[in-house]
Amino acid sequence: MKAAELPRSLDAAARGRRLVSQWFESTLDSHELDSAKLVSTELINNAVLHGKGTIRLRADLDDDRLLIEVIDEGAGFEHTVREIPFDQLSGRGLAIVDAEASRWGIHEGTTHVWAELEQAGPRVGKEAKPGA
Repeated sequence: MKAAELPRSLDAAARGRRLVSQWFESTLDSHELDSAKLVSTELINNAVLHGKGTIRLRADLDDDRLLIEVIDEGAGFEHTVREIPFDQLSGRGLAIVDAEASRWGIHEGTTHVWAELEQAGPRVGKEAKPGA
């Protein structure tokens, strides 16, 4: 398991992307690495914008999947669906995570958000999102 604390600042996502790249550039292909950086960026940005306290990035790669976790010290995940005008540029982070990740979720009552990116291979096949 790889782990790091990130600053509660606008450059947190950039630092997180650099860490994900350093941690996995030798083991993921370029498409998988790009997806991992995109997912981590969106989760970190949500922690910066909506969370509180320390932000922690964790990631773990095994034969089947890459697990990315972002944890902050907020009170819990907001389950309210927000209407976003079509021309608004922000507010689509979790939709991006949903499109890129095989699965994602929140540990109930926390701001511990996780996403899995399944690895292509004999178990999953070549589909990027096998369950979709």
